[in-house]
Amino acid sequence: MAKGLQGFSWTMLLLLCAIQELGTWAMHTAMEDPGLGQPADPALLAGGRVKRGWVWNQFFVVEEYTGTEPLYVGKIHSDSDEGDGSIKYTISGEGAGTIFLIDEITGDIHATERLDREQKTFYTLRAQARDRQTDQLLEPESEFIIKVQDINDSEPRFLEGPYIGSVAELSPVGTSVMQVMASDADDPTYGSSARVVYSMLEGEQHFTVDSKTGVIRTAVADLDRETQDRYEVVIRATDMAGQLGGLSGSTTVTIVITDVNDNPPRFPQKMYQFSIVETAPVGTAIGRVKAEDSDVGENTDMMYQVKDEEGVEMFRVTTDSNTQEAIIMVQKPLDYESKRVHTVVVEALNKFVDPRFVDLGTFRDQTIVRVSVLDVDEPPEFRPTSHLMEVQEDAHVGSVVGVVTALDPDTANHPVRYAIDRSTDTERIFDIDANTGAIVIGKVLDRETAGWHNITVLAMEADNHSQVSRASLRIRILDVNDNPPELATPYEAAVCEDAKPGQLIQTISVVDRDEPQSGHRFYFTLAPEANNHFSLLDVQDNTAAVHTQRMGFNRQEQDVYLLPILVVDSGPPALSSTGTLTIRICSCDSDGAIQSCNSTAYVVSATLSPGALIALLVCVLILVVLVLLILTLKRHHKSHLTSEDDEDMRDNVIKYNDEGGGEQDTEAYDMSALRSLYDFSEIKGGDGGGGLGEGPLCGNPASELHALPQWVQSPDLDFSVFRDYICRKVEQADEDLSVPPYDSFQTYAFEGLDSPVPSLSSINTWSSSSEQDFSYLGGWGPRFRQLAALYAGRRGEEDGEES
Repeated sequence: MAKGLQGFSWTMLLLLCAIQELGTWAMHTAMEDPGLGQPADPALLAGGRVKRGWVWNQFFVVEEYTGTEPLYVGKIHSDSDEGDGSIKYTISGEGAGTIFLIDEITGDIHATERLDREQKTFYTLRAQARDRQTDQLLEPESEFIIKVQDINDSEPRFLEGPYIGSVAELSPVGTSVMQVMASDADDPTYGSSARVVYSMLEGEQHFTVDSKTGVIRTAVADLDRETQDRYEVVIRATDMAGQLGGLSGSTTVTIVITDVNDNPPRFPQKMYQFSIVETAPVGTAIGRVKAEDSDVGENTDMMYQVKDEEGVEMFRVTTDSNTQEAIIMVQKPLDYESKRVHTVVVEALNKFVDPRFVDLGTFRDQTIVRVSVLDVDEPPEFRPTSHLMEVQEDAHVGSVVGVVTALDPDTANHPVRYAIDRSTDTERIFDIDANTGAIVIGKVLDRETAGWHNITVLAMEADNHSQVSRASLRIRILDVNDNPPELATPYEAAVCEDAKPGQLIQTISVVDRDEPQSGHRFYFTLAPEANNHFSLLDVQDNTAAVHTQRMGFNRQEQDVYLLPILVVDSGPPALSSTGTLTIRICSCDSDGAIQSCNSTAYVVSATLSPGALIALLVCVLILVVLVLLILTLKRHHKSHLTSEDDEDMRDNVIKYNDEGGGEQDTEAYDMSALRSLYDFSEIKGGDGGGGLGEGPLCGNPASELHALPQWVQSPDLDFSVFRDYICRKVEQADEDLSVPPYDSFQTYAFEGLDSPVPSLSSINTWSSSSEQDFSYLGGWGPRFRQLAALYAGRRGEEDGEES
């Protein structure tokens, strides 16, 4: 009964919806749809005749139907249907035959499946009315829509989570933190199913949420990051505008409290103590102090400074950017004897101050740093640290140049000893008194050789030479007039034979190695022995002019004049020297151009520079090397041609190191060819036969001939060809001293004494072949069968010859 009532309620709902839309559909159908989808004829409508057409409407079906019976959707009906069942109704399109079924006779449409508007909001179908007998369309096919009507079956969901927001600490009440939004899949145009409101389930003590927009705001003004740096609040979203029965969803929002500079720096201690030796160089770090700050990030960046005047003078403070520590460093040299303890006031302050929190108090703090100076044994100190002394260059050896002074800064005030660093005075020009520090001259001085001397003086404690200090000493050598003036160059001048009196020949200048403070002043005059053919005029600017004093010169009488010139400086004392001006008499053309001097053409004297001389020597050396190289190549080429023309017996020597394979291996060689190469019978000792054994080779002194293998060879072999070849090679070797000798020495190893088989070698056999019997070789077995046959055959040939 319950199920029947539930199905009835759905049917009634659909019918009510259909009735609601009926009026609008009827007018639309009357104007546009005489059949189905075809416009009506206004004239026919005006005449009062109504054309047959569909009687139906747009249909609605509620989603999420849970009944057991198919859900009635609506009914399609044609006004031509007289109720006799002659018309068959069919539908096609989305869900036709599966989701939606139609009664062919009545035109009733039912939904057989549970629908979800969130998945599909409407279905488009087409309706047909056909004659049941002929299956012909009675009305044109028309399209209609079945809309899925929404119910509140989807809860709001937060799709963008997880949510993380942030807000600065100490923010005023109502400061916006972030916004959250929930999405509802229900139809927002139908009812309140998709109308969402927000509320806070957790965290309402510190934050609020706007019910309509979902904006989260601060509820208090005393949020402190140092107390709690994050909060987690739970936000709920409810549909149906929050009414009873609405669905809801929730999410967790993490709110991070960001830092502001609301905490000043504070030193953990009010006093710090450090110690450092007095010899620490400037810039040495004494120690580190750090002020604590509860803030984070850039709000903890510090600046440190020295506040008191004494500390500013002796120390300076820098900030370590990584650790935010203050580094206290030495600003000036420390002295234990002057002051043993220094007090420094160090102040820390934030680099970035937020003006909103200035009223919270001063954002700086101070501490006291006590620096104790430790005494060390220091080397003596020069006073002053550098010295400048002057001495005349004519000062005698042993004269005192000046005195350097050094004192021991320690309280003990040890006596000081002095010395000179000889690496700065290798020539030992100066000495120093070890006790007084007096600098004395050790060698004769010469300003023109060295005008300045830079030496280093050492001062050390008398009982501890490891404590050494150094000072630079500059000694200037003052000039005295000890060098006479000299002509600048060996002057040479030329004058024409037809020169007239008063003609300028040469301008003379001089040089002086001295450097008087008032400057040079030179005086010129001709020496008493000078002739009267020339005159000298002092120009008063340290130069002089030489002029002719007679009319014309005769080159045949005298072609060269030597004019002595006396030069005197201004002293004191005044020094002088005599220089010579060489004047040559030359022939000139009508324009006064010199043609020739003496008997040859006038050529300006020139000398080769050292560079030119070196280049000339290098060229000569290269030519000599080329000549030697050509000679060596020619000789080498000649030697090569000679060695190619003649045979070299060394090229025909072949060495075999393999032992052989026994009698099977003899088939590859012609043993008779080997035996027929030489006739060794000619060289048997004591036979008196011809051949090599008859006498000395090539007429050389006779030498002892040793017995060779006793092979009997054919007597018609002639060794004269080899003898001539060897003699020719010996003569060539004797004549050419550059060719090494071709003599060779070969050593044959001794076989041994313990072999059970007698030696087969004939080298040590002095008897003739007729005296040996090789018949015993036949008893040595099959491996020596070939050797036995060989010697047996040779024995038969010898017997035949003897017979």
